[in-house]
Amino acid sequence: MSRTSRFHPATRFQPYAGPAGGWGALRSVASAWLGSGNALKNIRAMLRTNQNGGFDCPGCAWGDSPEAGAVKFCENGAKAVNWEATRRRVDAAFFARHSVSQLREQSDYWLEYQGRLSEPVRYEVASDRYLPISWDDAFALIAHHLNGLDSPHQAAFYTSGRASNEAAYLYQLFGRSFGTNNFPDCSNMCHEASGVALTESIGVGKGTVTLEDFDHADAIFVLGQNPGTNHPRMLEPLRQAVERGAQVVCFNPLRERGLERFQHPQKPIEMLANQDAPTHSAYLRPNLGGDLAVLRGIAKYLLQWEQEAQASGAPAVFDHAFLAEHSHGLDAYLAEVEATPWALIEQQSGLDRETIRHAAAIYRNAEKAIVCWAMGITQHRHSVATIQEIANLLLLRGNLGKPGAGACPVRGHSNVQGDRTMGINERPPLALLNALQRQFDLPMPRQPGYNTVECIQAMLAGQVKVFIGLGGNFAQATPDTPRTQQALRNCALTVQISTKLNRSHLTMGRDALILPCLGRTDIDRQACGPQAVTVEDSFSMIHASRGQLEPASAEMRSEPAIVAGIAAATLGKRPVDWLWLVEDYARIRELIAATIPGFTGFDHRLHRPGGFYLGNAAARREWKTASGRAEFKAHPLPADLLPEQARHGGVEADLILQTLRSHDQYNTTLYGLDDRYRGVKGMRDVVFVNPADIQRLGLEAGQQVDLISLWDDGIERRVRGFTLLAYDTPPGQAAAYYPETNPLVPLESFGDRSHTPTSKFIAIRVLPNTQKTEQQLIASGQ
Repeated sequence: MSRTSRFHPATRFQPYAGPAGGWGALRSVASAWLGSGNALKNIRAMLRTNQNGGFDCPGCAWGDSPEAGAVKFCENGAKAVNWEATRRRVDAAFFARHSVSQLREQSDYWLEYQGRLSEPVRYEVASDRYLPISWDDAFALIAHHLNGLDSPHQAAFYTSGRASNEAAYLYQLFGRSFGTNNFPDCSNMCHEASGVALTESIGVGKGTVTLEDFDHADAIFVLGQNPGTNHPRMLEPLRQAVERGAQVVCFNPLRERGLERFQHPQKPIEMLANQDAPTHSAYLRPNLGGDLAVLRGIAKYLLQWEQEAQASGAPAVFDHAFLAEHSHGLDAYLAEVEATPWALIEQQSGLDRETIRHAAAIYRNAEKAIVCWAMGITQHRHSVATIQEIANLLLLRGNLGKPGAGACPVRGHSNVQGDRTMGINERPPLALLNALQRQFDLPMPRQPGYNTVECIQAMLAGQVKVFIGLGGNFAQATPDTPRTQQALRNCALTVQISTKLNRSHLTMGRDALILPCLGRTDIDRQACGPQAVTVEDSFSMIHASRGQLEPASAEMRSEPAIVAGIAAATLGKRPVDWLWLVEDYARIRELIAATIPGFTGFDHRLHRPGGFYLGNAAARREWKTASGRAEFKAHPLPADLLPEQARHGGVEADLILQTLRSHDQYNTTLYGLDDRYRGVKGMRDVVFVNPADIQRLGLEAGQQVDLISLWDDGIERRVRGFTLLAYDTPPGQAAAYYPETNPLVPLESFGDRSHTPTSKFIAIRVLPNTQKTEQQLIASGQ
């Protein structure tokens, strides 16, 4: 993105001393309201967020409490709504003023700030501009490209986690009716490891807890997660747990303010008294990639205490009745635990034995424990093994299938879990394909499709020629940014179904379309009247969402209507009358109920306030595994956290880097250029480094540096002109924002069996910047 003015430490970076939430959150929300240009309308709309009859927040996937009338949005939810409900427009007049080449010079923040996309456009090479196109012509163009392919597998259908259940179901039905399982999606880049690991361990690739379980847990373990920025509504149940005497144990290399203390912006007395409350009772700071070692250390203590209890006749540590009835593979797992040396545990975890013992004692003393995790766990090479170690620990004490206990992968985008439930899956279960085949009397493709990393590789190789993106910002969200962008440019056609302008619209195939869609806040009118869509949260609750604001343009269409229009132009009425389906979304829900387990009576059940619970077999202690039992999975600790490709050539890494969000950001969407909780103002090209490491490297805080990724494939991966910020990171570790540092993540560096990019463990060199950046040129008047 474009750089800002020269770095001034006194004004641009000052450590934040306040709590999460509080007056800072209120000021930020007020600023977002005023900046939208629709302040009064948006305030009224916000009061309908996550309410019965209102719309589901377009931000995170955290669940909603069932009580009526309560305010159910957070700071970042308010930003998401105001960002979507702006009065600014990107229309034909906008594209007439700006060529694509000119737009590429702008920052990502500037692009999205221009407003809502409001009419379909097609790129014209001669003028280097997007020009208006009718919907019928756009659909015909897509159909021409798709039907001209040599094979259906030359098309890829990407999905963002904000697509509704109805849109996702139609999308997968269209793609499979066309003949392919090429459904790369954002889940491939975040919680894919959770799905793989949990499916093997407990037979269900989702979390087993509900929101109510947090009220009954004796201990809550939070691993690799930053709720204060990524899902702020989680802060309240964490704080409440501490207040009622439960133990909340946080594992994070960085000290994140939301995991330390929280001031509730919706409690006037607390705000006026400037009070706050803690959100943890213990805070552990493991090395990046060291969580598996920490968990193994906890298991090792549990095993020791269990053996001591057996010898002394004291009460057992393990839940033997549960293990005998429900588990398989315990002995092999315990043998692996016993064989793991403490020296390796301490070296990889970065924690001493006494610290790990303290965490283990908290877990042992809790009758009911929940373990939560997010991308600090899932974006590593050994993420599947780490999550299966979480499952192992839960199994040892019977913490699955009882109130107040269980596994809780906290999803990001508001419907990323629902999209997978609807069949957005490049390796779909046979049961889904068989159900679709029976329902529509059409053979379903059985060949596995491309996930996100495989899709990029296939586009680079010329094996995918048409790319359709249902939401998201593929060019920026994915790893190895220059190669991803080249992959998109290799395509014959790229289609982006979007609400706002972003970098992906400027990284086109030889032919390119932008199709403007309705957002979650917009009223969706079809032939049979206003429609509701549905989403699934992290707790398997299905909610209805009804937009409250008039669409920005009559030329905008809903995601289901756009998918149906493409499908009808491509396939006619095979295997369904696509256009008839979108006249009333209840017709889509009837098909979902007929083919997706758990959705019987789907449309009727939506009338329940708060939605309905989809259910979870593992939460009922029904194990859909090969053995019919919950499976212990025994993994040795990695011999070396650093992959061979990052160690080849004898060049040692200066630091291990993790990418993360700023507080004014949701995925690749930037609401502003500040990061309040980390004390950064107006900057994004920064890298947080321990002061001792800055000194060790012979550098100075505030200095401009280049970051170079280590990977042995002959490709230089470098980002330039980043400002060094002295920060409380563990020694040898650093952090920086994405998508700015996505160019450092090699496409081939991904998790074992998950293919998730390893964005939380990047070996880098840090060198003084030798080229003048844009900010330096501006400052010097050049």
